[in-house]
Amino acid sequence: MAVVDELSDALARDVLAAQDEMDNDRFYLEVAKVLSTLSPSMEEGFLTAIRIRMAERRGREFLDKRMAAHRKG
Repeated sequence: MAVVDELSDALARDVLAAQDEMDNDRFYLEVAKVLSTLSPSMEEGFLTAIRIRMAERRGREFLDKRMAAHRKG
């Protein structure tokens, strides 16, 4: 369902920004728990979006570090 995917991804982006601001890397679990009481489909979409975005962040950090080391010589 496209609406669930769109809403889940938008919420995931906002939650990740909030986590950064609060310095709380587990906040998304609290949000997921709230979602689970109302919509398991939304919870699933949200957790998928969170995992994808967190993985992308981690991969990008790795790439940036490796490229910085490579450029130093």
